[in-house]
Amino acid sequence: MIDLNQYFDPVCLDRPEAEPLKGSAAFSHNVAVNTGNELIDDLSSFAVALIGVPDDRSSANTGASHAPDAIRKSLYSFSRLQGKMKITDLGNLRPGASFEDTLAGLRDVLIQLLAQDIVPVVIGGTSALMPAIDRCLSSAKEDWSLVSVDSRLDFTAEKRSWDSLNWMNDIIYRSGSRLSHLSAIGHQTYLTDQQVVNRFNRRHYDMMRIGEVRAAVHETEPLFRDATAAVFDIGAVRQSDAPGTFLPSANGFYGEEICLLARYAGLSDNLKIFSVMEVNPVSDNRSQTSHLAAQLIWFFLEGFSQKQYEISYLGDQLNNRFTRYHVTLSDLEGAAIFIKSMITERWWIEIRDAGGRPHYLACSYEDYLAANRDQVPGRWTRAMLRYGH
Repeated sequence: MIDLNQYFDPVCLDRPEAEPLKGSAAFSHNVAVNTGNELIDDLSSFAVALIGVPDDRSSANTGASHAPDAIRKSLYSFSRLQGKMKITDLGNLRPGASFEDTLAGLRDVLIQLLAQDIVPVVIGGTSALMPAIDRCLSSAKEDWSLVSVDSRLDFTAEKRSWDSLNWMNDIIYRSGSRLSHLSAIGHQTYLTDQQVVNRFNRRHYDMMRIGEVRAAVHETEPLFRDATAAVFDIGAVRQSDAPGTFLPSANGFYGEEICLLARYAGLSDNLKIFSVMEVNPVSDNRSQTSHLAAQLIWFFLEGFSQKQYEISYLGDQLNNRFTRYHVTLSDLEGAAIFIKSMITERWWIEIRDAGGRPHYLACSYEDYLAANRDQVPGRWTRAMLRYGH
Protein backbone atom coordinates (compact mmCIF):
# COMPACT_ATOMS: atom_id res chain seq x y z
CA MET A 1 0.00 0.00 0.00
CA ILE A 2 1.17 3.51 -0.75
CA ASP A 3 1.60 6.18 1.92
CA LEU A 4 -1.13 8.72 1.13
CA ASN A 5 0.67 11.35 3.23
CA GLN A 6 3.30 11.52 0.47
CA TYR A 7 0.65 12.26 -2.17
CA PHE A 8 -1.46 15.03 -0.64
CA ASP A 9 -1.20 18.60 0.54
CA PRO A 10 -3.57 19.35 3.44
CA VAL A 11 -6.74 21.36 3.00
CA CYS A 12 -6.10 25.04 3.68
CA LEU A 13 -9.06 27.38 3.33
CA ASP A 14 -9.59 30.90 4.61
CA ARG A 15 -12.41 31.24 7.09
CA PRO A 16 -15.47 32.65 5.27
CA GLU A 17 -16.69 36.13 6.10
CA ALA A 18 -20.19 34.80 6.69
CA GLU A 19 -21.09 31.35 8.06
CA PRO A 20 -24.86 30.82 7.83
CA LEU A 21 -24.44 27.20 9.02
CA LYS A 22 -22.17 26.31 11.92
CA GLY A 23 -21.39 23.42 14.20
CA SER A 24 -23.44 20.26 13.75
CA ALA A 25 -25.56 21.92 11.03
CA ALA A 26 -22.58 22.42 8.69
CA PHE A 27 -21.29 20.08 5.98
CA SER A 28 -17.96 19.72 7.79
CA HIS A 29 -19.74 17.84 10.58
CA ASN A 30 -19.80 14.79 8.26
CA VAL A 31 -16.21 15.15 7.11
CA ALA A 32 -12.80 14.26 8.49
CA VAL A 33 -10.56 16.86 6.87
CA ASN A 34 -6.84 16.44 6.32
CA THR A 35 -5.59 19.69 7.84
CA GLY A 36 -2.03 18.49 8.23
CA ASN A 37 -2.25 18.25 12.01
CA GLU A 38 -2.51 14.47 11.92
CA LEU A 39 -1.27 11.87 9.45
CA ILE A 40 -3.67 10.23 7.03
CA ASP A 41 -3.94 6.84 8.67
CA ASP A 42 -6.78 4.35 8.94
CA LEU A 43 -9.47 5.03 6.32
CA SER A 44 -11.40 1.80 6.80
CA SER A 45 -14.43 3.50 8.34
CA PHE A 46 -14.96 5.95 5.46
CA ALA A 47 -17.33 5.46 2.55
CA VAL A 48 -16.26 8.44 0.40
CA ALA A 49 -13.01 10.37 -0.09
CA LEU A 50 -12.78 13.86 -1.62
CA ILE A 51 -9.66 14.39 -3.75
CA GLY A 52 -8.66 17.73 -5.27
CA VAL A 53 -6.39 17.63 -8.32
CA PRO A 54 -5.02 21.16 -8.96
CA ASP A 55 -3.47 20.49 -12.37
CA ASP A 56 -4.57 22.05 -15.66
CA ARG A 57 -1.75 20.88 -17.92
CA SER A 58 -2.61 19.15 -21.23
CA SER A 59 -5.48 21.61 -21.51
CA ALA A 60 -6.17 25.11 -22.78
CA ASN A 61 -8.33 25.70 -19.69
CA THR A 62 -5.61 27.61 -17.84
CA GLY A 63 -6.83 28.48 -14.36
CA ALA A 64 -8.70 25.21 -13.72
CA SER A 65 -5.94 24.24 -11.29
CA HIS A 66 -7.53 26.69 -8.83
CA ALA A 67 -10.87 24.87 -8.91
CA PRO A 68 -10.52 22.31 -6.07
CA ASP A 69 -10.16 24.88 -3.30
CA ALA A 70 -12.72 27.23 -4.86
CA ILE A 71 -15.24 24.38 -4.95
CA ARG A 72 -14.38 23.33 -1.41
CA LYS A 73 -15.01 26.86 -0.15
CA SER A 74 -18.61 26.61 -1.34
CA LEU A 75 -19.05 22.97 -0.36
CA TYR A 76 -18.10 23.62 3.26
CA SER A 77 -20.71 26.39 3.45
CA PHE A 78 -23.52 23.87 2.81
CA SER A 79 -25.58 21.91 5.30
CA ARG A 80 -24.56 18.57 6.72
CA LEU A 81 -25.77 15.37 5.11
CA GLN A 82 -28.28 13.27 6.97
CA GLY A 83 -27.39 9.78 8.12
CA LYS A 84 -24.16 8.22 9.32
CA MET A 85 -22.13 8.14 6.11
CA LYS A 86 -18.50 9.02 6.86
CA ILE A 87 -16.52 11.21 4.45
CA THR A 88 -12.86 12.14 4.40
CA ASP A 89 -11.30 15.05 2.53
CA LEU A 90 -7.75 13.96 1.74
CA GLY A 91 -6.72 17.37 0.40
CA ASN A 92 -5.08 18.20 -2.92
CA LEU A 93 -2.99 15.73 -4.86
CA ARG A 94 0.52 17.10 -5.27
CA PRO A 95 1.12 17.79 -8.98
CA GLY A 96 3.89 15.71 -10.51
CA ALA A 97 6.97 17.05 -12.24
CA SER A 98 5.18 16.20 -15.48
CA PHE A 99 1.49 15.80 -16.22
CA GLU A 100 2.10 12.09 -16.75
CA ASP A 101 3.42 11.96 -13.17
CA THR A 102 0.17 13.52 -11.95
CA LEU A 103 -1.81 10.87 -13.83
CA ALA A 104 0.30 8.12 -12.30
CA GLY A 105 -0.14 9.53 -8.80
CA LEU A 106 -3.90 9.88 -9.21
CA ARG A 107 -4.11 6.32 -10.56
CA ASP A 108 -2.23 4.96 -7.55
CA VAL A 109 -4.43 6.83 -5.08
CA LEU A 110 -7.63 5.69 -6.80
CA ILE A 111 -6.49 2.06 -6.83
CA GLN A 112 -5.80 2.14 -3.10
CA LEU A 113 -9.11 3.78 -2.22
CA LEU A 114 -11.12 1.33 -4.31
CA ALA A 115 -9.25 -1.56 -2.70
CA GLN A 116 -10.62 -0.26 0.62
CA ASP A 117 -14.17 0.07 -0.79
CA ILE A 118 -13.99 3.85 -0.64
CA VAL A 119 -15.64 5.85 -3.43
CA PRO A 120 -13.37 8.69 -4.62
CA VAL A 121 -14.86 12.05 -5.58
CA VAL A 122 -12.30 13.63 -7.90
CA ILE A 123 -12.43 17.43 -8.02
CA GLY A 124 -10.50 18.70 -11.06
CA GLY A 125 -8.69 20.11 -12.76
CA THR A 126 -9.62 19.27 -16.32
CA SER A 127 -10.92 16.29 -18.24
CA ALA A 128 -7.34 15.53 -19.28
CA LEU A 129 -7.21 13.67 -15.93
CA MET A 130 -9.69 11.05 -17.14
CA PRO A 131 -7.03 8.59 -18.42
CA ALA A 132 -5.96 8.13 -14.79
CA ILE A 133 -9.45 6.85 -13.98
CA ASP A 134 -9.25 4.46 -16.93
CA ARG A 135 -5.85 3.17 -15.85
CA CYS A 136 -7.12 2.64 -12.33
CA LEU A 137 -10.27 0.74 -13.28
CA SER A 138 -8.61 -1.22 -16.08
CA SER A 139 -5.84 -2.38 -13.75
CA ALA A 140 -8.39 -4.70 -12.10
CA LYS A 141 -8.64 -6.59 -15.44
CA GLU A 142 -12.41 -6.17 -15.43
CA ASP A 143 -14.66 -4.38 -17.90
CA TRP A 144 -15.99 -1.02 -16.78
CA SER A 145 -18.43 1.55 -18.11
CA LEU A 146 -18.47 5.35 -18.11
CA VAL A 147 -21.10 8.09 -18.12
CA SER A 148 -19.91 11.44 -19.48
CA VAL A 149 -22.10 14.51 -18.94
CA ASP A 150 -20.85 17.15 -21.35
CA SER A 151 -22.01 19.55 -24.06
CA ARG A 152 -19.46 17.97 -26.42
CA LEU A 153 -18.11 14.53 -27.25
CA ASP A 154 -14.44 14.86 -26.32
CA PHE A 155 -13.26 12.70 -29.20
CA THR A 156 -11.56 13.61 -32.47
CA ALA A 157 -11.54 11.62 -35.69
CA GLU A 158 -8.06 12.98 -36.49
CA LYS A 159 -4.91 11.60 -34.92
CA ARG A 160 -3.20 13.94 -32.47
CA SER A 161 -1.83 13.87 -28.97
CA TRP A 162 -4.62 13.70 -26.42
CA ASP A 163 -5.73 16.54 -24.20
CA SER A 164 -8.87 17.66 -22.38
CA LEU A 165 -10.80 17.93 -25.65
CA ASN A 166 -10.06 14.42 -26.94
CA TRP A 167 -9.41 12.34 -23.82
CA MET A 168 -11.96 9.78 -25.03
CA ASN A 169 -9.53 8.78 -27.78
CA ASP A 170 -6.99 7.63 -25.20
CA ILE A 171 -9.53 5.63 -23.22
CA ILE A 172 -11.34 4.04 -26.17
CA TYR A 173 -8.23 3.07 -28.14
CA ARG A 174 -5.62 2.44 -25.43
CA SER A 175 -4.60 -1.21 -25.74
CA GLY A 176 -4.82 -1.87 -22.00
CA SER A 177 -8.17 -0.16 -21.47
CA ARG A 178 -11.08 -2.30 -20.30
CA LEU A 179 -13.72 0.32 -21.08
CA SER A 180 -16.68 -1.73 -22.31
CA HIS A 181 -19.37 0.92 -22.67
CA LEU A 182 -19.81 4.67 -22.81
CA SER A 183 -22.94 6.72 -22.19
CA ALA A 184 -22.81 10.34 -23.35
CA ILE A 185 -25.43 12.62 -21.80
CA GLY A 186 -26.21 16.21 -22.77
CA HIS A 187 -24.21 16.77 -25.95
CA GLN A 188 -25.44 19.49 -28.28
CA THR A 189 -25.72 18.69 -31.98
CA TYR A 190 -24.19 21.95 -33.25
CA LEU A 191 -21.12 21.31 -31.08
CA THR A 192 -20.72 17.71 -32.19
CA ASP A 193 -18.98 16.10 -35.17
CA GLN A 194 -21.53 13.81 -36.86
CA GLN A 195 -18.72 11.44 -37.83
CA VAL A 196 -17.98 10.94 -34.15
CA VAL A 197 -21.68 10.29 -33.47
CA ASN A 198 -21.70 7.68 -36.24
CA ARG A 199 -18.58 6.07 -34.82
CA PHE A 200 -20.10 5.88 -31.35
CA ASN A 201 -23.32 4.43 -32.78
CA ARG A 202 -21.29 1.67 -34.43
CA ARG A 203 -19.89 0.87 -30.99
CA HIS A 204 -23.45 0.69 -29.60
CA TYR A 205 -22.84 3.44 -27.07
CA ASP A 206 -25.81 5.12 -25.40
CA MET A 207 -26.13 8.78 -26.33
CA MET A 208 -28.76 11.28 -25.22
CA ARG A 209 -28.73 14.79 -26.63
CA ILE A 210 -29.66 17.55 -24.26
CA GLY A 211 -33.11 17.90 -25.81
CA GLU A 212 -33.78 14.19 -25.25
CA VAL A 213 -32.63 14.47 -21.65
CA ARG A 214 -34.77 17.52 -20.99
CA ALA A 215 -37.83 15.76 -22.43
CA ALA A 216 -37.38 12.75 -20.13
CA VAL A 217 -34.65 13.35 -17.58
CA HIS A 218 -35.59 10.20 -15.62
CA GLU A 219 -34.43 8.12 -18.62
CA THR A 220 -30.83 8.97 -17.68
CA GLU A 221 -31.10 7.20 -14.31
CA PRO A 222 -30.61 3.68 -15.72
CA LEU A 223 -27.45 4.86 -17.51
CA PHE A 224 -25.95 5.97 -14.19
CA ARG A 225 -27.14 2.79 -12.50
CA ASP A 226 -25.07 0.66 -14.88
CA ALA A 227 -21.99 2.91 -14.83
CA THR A 228 -18.70 2.31 -13.02
CA ALA A 229 -17.55 5.94 -13.24
CA ALA A 230 -19.15 9.29 -14.01
CA VAL A 231 -17.52 12.52 -15.15
CA PHE A 232 -19.37 15.84 -15.10
CA ASP A 233 -17.90 18.57 -17.30
CA ILE A 234 -19.25 21.87 -15.99
CA GLY A 235 -19.38 23.03 -19.64
CA ALA A 236 -22.57 20.95 -19.93
CA VAL A 237 -24.32 23.77 -18.02
CA ARG A 238 -25.53 26.90 -19.81
CA GLN A 239 -23.26 29.93 -19.52
CA SER A 240 -25.79 31.94 -17.52
CA ASP A 241 -25.67 29.30 -14.78
CA ALA A 242 -21.95 28.44 -15.06
CA PRO A 243 -19.79 31.10 -16.73
CA GLY A 244 -16.52 29.88 -15.24
CA THR A 245 -15.33 27.42 -17.86
CA PHE A 246 -13.12 27.39 -20.94
CA LEU A 247 -15.80 26.73 -23.59
CA PRO A 248 -19.09 28.15 -22.29
CA SER A 249 -22.29 27.78 -24.30
CA ALA A 250 -25.45 29.87 -24.30
CA ASN A 251 -27.42 26.62 -24.09
CA GLY A 252 -27.04 23.66 -21.77
CA PHE A 253 -28.43 22.23 -18.58
CA TYR A 254 -29.98 24.42 -15.94
CA GLY A 255 -28.29 24.15 -12.57
CA GLU A 256 -31.12 22.16 -10.98
CA GLU A 257 -31.16 19.70 -13.90
CA ILE A 258 -27.50 18.78 -13.64
CA CYS A 259 -27.80 18.49 -9.86
CA LEU A 260 -30.51 15.88 -10.40
CA LEU A 261 -28.16 13.93 -12.67
CA ALA A 262 -25.50 14.05 -9.96
CA ARG A 263 -28.01 12.64 -7.48
CA TYR A 264 -28.78 9.79 -9.90
CA ALA A 265 -25.05 9.05 -9.95
CA GLY A 266 -25.01 8.92 -6.16
CA LEU A 267 -27.90 6.46 -6.07
CA SER A 268 -26.14 4.04 -8.46
CA ASP A 269 -25.27 0.61 -7.05
CA ASN A 270 -22.32 0.23 -9.42
CA LEU A 271 -20.64 3.62 -9.39
CA LYS A 272 -17.09 3.55 -8.01
CA ILE A 273 -15.71 6.97 -9.04
CA PHE A 274 -17.40 10.36 -9.39
CA SER A 275 -15.66 13.40 -10.85
CA VAL A 276 -16.35 17.08 -11.58
CA MET A 277 -14.09 18.76 -14.13
CA GLU A 278 -13.35 21.96 -16.09
CA VAL A 279 -14.36 24.60 -13.51
CA ASN A 280 -12.23 27.71 -13.99
CA PRO A 281 -12.41 30.18 -11.09
CA VAL A 282 -10.38 32.73 -13.08
CA SER A 283 -13.28 33.07 -15.54
CA ASP A 284 -16.00 32.82 -12.93
CA ASN A 285 -18.51 35.42 -11.79
CA ARG A 286 -18.69 35.81 -8.00
CA SER A 287 -17.85 32.09 -7.56
CA GLN A 288 -21.09 31.13 -9.31
CA THR A 289 -19.62 28.14 -11.17
CA SER A 290 -17.61 26.88 -8.21
CA HIS A 291 -20.77 27.08 -6.13
CA LEU A 292 -22.72 25.00 -8.66
CA ALA A 293 -19.91 22.43 -8.87
CA ALA A 294 -20.03 22.15 -5.08
CA GLN A 295 -23.77 21.55 -5.34
CA LEU A 296 -23.12 18.69 -7.78
CA ILE A 297 -20.88 17.06 -5.20
CA TRP A 298 -23.40 17.67 -2.40
CA PHE A 299 -26.24 16.12 -4.39
CA PHE A 300 -24.06 13.16 -5.38
CA LEU A 301 -23.29 12.57 -1.71
CA GLU A 302 -26.93 13.03 -0.75
CA GLY A 303 -27.91 10.35 -3.26
CA PHE A 304 -25.05 8.14 -2.09
CA SER A 305 -26.30 8.31 1.48
CA GLN A 306 -29.69 6.94 0.37
CA LYS A 307 -28.65 4.24 -2.09
CA GLN A 308 -30.18 0.78 -1.94
CA TYR A 309 -27.88 -2.09 -2.94
CA GLU A 310 -30.01 -4.39 -5.09
CA ILE A 311 -27.90 -5.70 -7.97
CA SER A 312 -26.46 -8.71 -6.15
CA TYR A 313 -29.98 -9.99 -5.42
CA LEU A 314 -31.43 -9.75 -8.93
CA GLY A 315 -30.57 -13.35 -9.80
CA ASP A 316 -32.42 -14.74 -6.76
CA GLN A 317 -35.82 -15.67 -8.14
CA LEU A 318 -37.12 -16.44 -4.64
CA ASN A 319 -36.36 -12.97 -3.29
CA ASN A 320 -39.70 -11.30 -2.61
CA ARG A 321 -38.08 -7.86 -3.00
CA PHE A 322 -38.56 -8.21 -6.77
CA THR A 323 -41.38 -9.01 -9.16
CA ARG A 324 -40.53 -10.63 -12.50
CA TYR A 325 -42.61 -9.94 -15.61
CA HIS A 326 -42.42 -12.13 -18.72
CA VAL A 327 -43.28 -10.28 -21.91
CA THR A 328 -43.60 -11.94 -25.33
CA LEU A 329 -42.29 -9.95 -28.31
CA SER A 330 -42.80 -11.06 -31.89
CA ASP A 331 -39.19 -10.21 -32.86
CA LEU A 332 -37.65 -12.34 -30.10
CA GLU A 333 -37.47 -16.03 -29.34
CA GLY A 334 -38.86 -16.67 -25.89
CA ALA A 335 -40.12 -14.10 -23.42
CA ALA A 336 -38.35 -10.96 -22.32
CA ILE A 337 -37.87 -10.90 -18.55
CA PHE A 338 -38.33 -7.58 -16.75
CA ILE A 339 -37.57 -7.27 -13.04
CA LYS A 340 -39.06 -4.59 -10.80
CA SER A 341 -37.91 -3.73 -7.29
CA MET A 342 -40.91 -3.40 -5.00
CA ILE A 343 -38.88 -1.14 -2.70
CA THR A 344 -37.26 1.39 -5.06
CA GLU A 345 -39.54 0.74 -8.09
CA ARG A 346 -36.45 0.49 -10.30
CA TRP A 347 -36.51 -1.80 -13.36
CA TRP A 348 -34.04 -4.18 -15.05
CA ILE A 349 -34.06 -6.40 -18.13
CA GLU A 350 -32.49 -9.84 -17.90
CA ILE A 351 -30.13 -10.46 -20.83
CA ARG A 352 -28.16 -13.61 -21.55
CA ASP A 353 -24.86 -13.39 -23.41
CA ALA A 354 -23.63 -15.77 -26.10
CA GLY A 355 -22.50 -18.18 -23.37
CA GLY A 356 -25.91 -18.19 -21.67
CA ARG A 357 -24.78 -16.17 -18.64
CA PRO A 358 -27.38 -13.73 -17.28
CA HIS A 359 -26.73 -9.99 -17.15
CA TYR A 360 -29.06 -7.39 -15.71
CA LEU A 361 -29.45 -4.18 -17.71
CA ALA A 362 -30.92 -1.21 -15.90
CA CYS A 363 -34.00 0.12 -17.68
CA SER A 364 -37.08 2.22 -17.07
CA TYR A 365 -40.79 1.65 -16.71
CA GLU A 366 -41.16 3.12 -20.20
CA ASP A 367 -39.02 0.26 -21.58
CA TYR A 368 -41.41 -2.23 -20.00
CA LEU A 369 -44.41 -0.43 -21.50
CA ALA A 370 -42.72 -0.40 -24.93
CA ALA A 371 -42.18 -4.16 -24.71
CA ASN A 372 -45.87 -4.61 -23.92
CA ARG A 373 -46.59 -2.73 -27.17
CA ASP A 374 -44.39 -5.30 -28.96
CA GLN A 375 -41.53 -2.80 -29.34
CA VAL A 376 -37.98 -3.85 -28.48
CA PRO A 377 -36.46 -1.10 -26.27
CA GLY A 378 -33.51 0.66 -27.91
CA ARG A 379 -31.21 0.27 -24.88
CA TRP A 380 -31.92 -3.47 -24.93
CA THR A 381 -31.04 -3.73 -28.63
CA ARG A 382 -27.73 -1.95 -28.09
CA ALA A 383 -26.92 -4.15 -25.13
CA MET A 384 -27.70 -7.33 -27.06
CA LEU A 385 -25.34 -6.20 -29.81
CA ARG A 386 -22.61 -5.57 -27.22
CA TYR A 387 -23.11 -9.06 -25.82
CA GLY A 388 -22.66 -10.59 -29.25
CA HIS A 389 -26.23 -11.36 -30.28
